[in-house]
Amino acid sequence: MMKQNTALIVGAHGVIGSNLASHLAALGNWNIVGLSRRGGPDQGQIRHIAVDLLDVRDAREKLGGLRDVTHIFYAAYQDRPSWAELVEPNVAMLRNVVDTVEPVAQNLRHISLMQGYKVYGAHLGPFKTPARETDANHMPPEFNIDQQDLLEDRQKGKNWSWSALRPSVVIGQALGNPMNLAIAIAVYASMSKELGLPLRFPGKPGAYDKIIEMTDAGLLARATVWAATDERCANQAFNITNGDLFRWNEMWPKIAANFGLDTAPPLPMSLDTIMADKQPLWDKMKARHGLLDTPYTDVSSWRFADFVFGWDYDFFADGTKARRFGFHDFVDTEEMFMRTFAELRQRRIIP
Repeated sequence: MMKQNTALIVGAHGVIGSNLASHLAALGNWNIVGLSRRGGPDQGQIRHIAVDLLDVRDAREKLGGLRDVTHIFYAAYQDRPSWAELVEPNVAMLRNVVDTVEPVAQNLRHISLMQGYKVYGAHLGPFKTPARETDANHMPPEFNIDQQDLLEDRQKGKNWSWSALRPSVVIGQALGNPMNLAIAIAVYASMSKELGLPLRFPGKPGAYDKIIEMTDAGLLARATVWAATDERCANQAFNITNGDLFRWNEMWPKIAANFGLDTAPPLPMSLDTIMADKQPLWDKMKARHGLLDTPYTDVSSWRFADFVFGWDYDFFADGTKARRFGFHDFVDTEEMFMRTFAELRQRRIIP
């Protein structure tokens, strides 16, 4: 069967990009090109390209021939020490993709932008909940807002449209990702069990009792393709969530039970600090349990876990706009965590 669409996934190895690639491949009518800094071998329908998107010449050389692209799915991210320093590289990468691909891709129909609750100021402190797509922007700097402004400006008078997806914390099992909460929890729990310790919630005082929500990576992939292919979604932003809310004080004991652990009272501690010396323990666990030889750096998203566990305020958005526009999928968050841990065990990432 002729492939009718060609997807360019920017950030193809992350939790979001890798799950999106798998979903598109399963649909069967997509050619898929994945961009990342490290590239990789082609896999079935997925062709990988290694590119430095901050290097204009490299971007033009590697992407200048992608004439068949119909949809750009942008999910790339580069970290920096401060909110202000995040703006230039992350806006520049998007700009270089659009500047290079749009002029040559004559059949370009859509550009999908992956955002998050930073648009609502959720990373800065207590914010209005539930957050809605119509909420006013906050004081810059904020690269998510600047990226959307770039697309809105470029789209004027063009045949293609854009969409902006705003998930909560995305839960999936991609390795080597600096923002993978599920693997951080799984490794922390596995090490607690290895050391004969109960599972303590390590977050800030108050974070244990606040309302929070998550976004399953598979659900997000389905929503992303929906928004990119349904004409009703042209030039719209959507909060994408599992559809349920929870508190860690209820979810944490269930996670502990999944690992055969008891809980103990929460104890505020930086995982980035206390897990810094756990490389030898990880190596012993791999040998003892016959785990895959996964580098410790690929399973230690401690800074991001500290960030999430530091939210001592409610953290959720209104997901009804997506439903009103026609996307009705939902995922039970408890089931999502347990399924993800089971998949990590099946892959022999954790015992």
